[in-house]
Amino acid sequence: MQSAADLRSLLNRIDHRGYPAYKDTKGTYRFPGYVLSIDHVQGDPFASPSRLRFEVKKETHGFPEEYYEEKHRRLALEDQVLRRFLRQLRQLDKGSMGSGKSGRITTCPANQTVQERIAVVFSKDRMELRFEMGFPARGRTIMAKEMQKLVFDILPELAESCLFYRKWDTKSKSFLEKAVFLADDQKELRRQLKEKGLTGFVANGAMLPRESGISDRPMRDAVPFISPESLQIEIELPHKGKMIGMGIPKGITVIVGGGYHGKSTLLKALEQGVYNHIAGDGREYVVADATGMKIRAEDGRSILHTDISLFINHLPAGQDTVDFSSENASGSTSQAANLIEAMEAGAELLLLDEDTSATNFMIRDKVMAKLVSDEKEPITTLLRHIRGIYKTMGISFIIVVGSSGDYLSVADFVLQMDHYKVKDVTKEAKSICEECGIAGQYPENEITVPAFSRKLKPVKPGRRKIKSMGTDTVLIDREAIDVRYLEQLSENGQTTALAHMMSWILDNVKAEEDIQHIIERMYTIIEKRGMEAIIPASCSGGHPVLPRKQELYACLSRYRSAKIVR
Repeated sequence: MQSAADLRSLLNRIDHRGYPAYKDTKGTYRFPGYVLSIDHVQGDPFASPSRLRFEVKKETHGFPEEYYEEKHRRLALEDQVLRRFLRQLRQLDKGSMGSGKSGRITTCPANQTVQERIAVVFSKDRMELRFEMGFPARGRTIMAKEMQKLVFDILPELAESCLFYRKWDTKSKSFLEKAVFLADDQKELRRQLKEKGLTGFVANGAMLPRESGISDRPMRDAVPFISPESLQIEIELPHKGKMIGMGIPKGITVIVGGGYHGKSTLLKALEQGVYNHIAGDGREYVVADATGMKIRAEDGRSILHTDISLFINHLPAGQDTVDFSSENASGSTSQAANLIEAMEAGAELLLLDEDTSATNFMIRDKVMAKLVSDEKEPITTLLRHIRGIYKTMGISFIIVVGSSGDYLSVADFVLQMDHYKVKDVTKEAKSICEECGIAGQYPENEITVPAFSRKLKPVKPGRRKIKSMGTDTVLIDREAIDVRYLEQLSENGQTTALAHMMSWILDNVKAEEDIQHIIERMYTIIEKRGMEAIIPASCSGGHPVLPRKQELYACLSRYRSAKIVR
């Protein structure tokens, strides 16, 4: 390890030389209170910025040990340190210091959720904070004085204000404590969710509407959520105390209501309830089963050896639907595959919106059934199997319905949204079903559980290029994996991580291996050793954020080049 003085001397030596001379700075340097590692140096000022890392020992950073001994608290602490670093960056941003990205310092952005990010990591003996910085140049000529200003003025100021607990003022420490306490409450809320046989919870006073279609921030002056009395429960939390809200029991819940009255807003809040949210988001006490998966139609997706026979059978061309593959799936086959793959990934809650579903997958009315008999229709609708799926597999459903009234007859609970207010209209719905003669039309018969026996074969080893684009695309070599319809991906860093995790899987399949097994193997490694065990600390292309297993399953299932077999 070199000293800060060594780095200063090196910068003086390479001043006004060609940009490649910056490569000599790669290494580790000791500064007062912290170590600065330069893990990767960009090739020129217009390339992706250089990647750096602060490292501070436990004895020096001084954050209370009780804040990072348990995982849920550690994630809250890491999240707060990252947000503080981002605020300080905005205050210290001096703009460009030359050509291209010169002088720009960036790190992982943070939205309204608390995620496991590689940007800030606390371990038993140290903490690390990763960021990117454009090394200054005019054209391709090194500007050492500007680089020294960054390294010896701005970076120490950032480190001093963010990495040492003693430097946090009383207000900031109090805010941090509240974030940790909120994480305690959210963990307990999720525990009680299972204990009470619930699949979701929405607290009274929650603010569900968002600022706009492109903003995840809460809408000002939104109607606060109030639970209908029939579903109202009380939960005691360790710090918040008594919490009252709507508990959604396991089973089949249908959400109805007029257009623009809040049906999809409630569903979206529950979709994102698989993550913890920060204080002030409005949804910090909205939680759903952590395995919950949003299911929709996805015309054109690739399907690889999935058993969709529960919903699709006797195709005209005689194609095997127990082992079904397609390069260009239709709406119904894609939604059937999405649902079966979510089951394979361990989802215990499925969320659907009629607006984004294939109509012929959801329902077939009596008139059409008379014209096209069951023998000529290869699609068995979800409506016919939904009760059986819950009875046989214990998988709950929350479905937004606007026009498919038959779903009222299979629902355990029917919620009506009226000007963003929720009403329990289960009794009225059941009465209407009786009047219309559809009550009991779809019995709760046990289903044949699909065969979850897909395996992954080894691929030809070799160096591969990986990249991600927003939350829409994962690129492996020349193939783009379309993940834009995985609607619960909430940060760009999750697709960055997906790209690296896919690469790890391809590198580590040494023999034919069950997909479930290799994914479980990877997450066990991450749980024990952190994301760095799978994703290099100096990885390019963004700041990885750990996705759920469900999204990784889905990404792998959409990879057309995957060697998936049965």
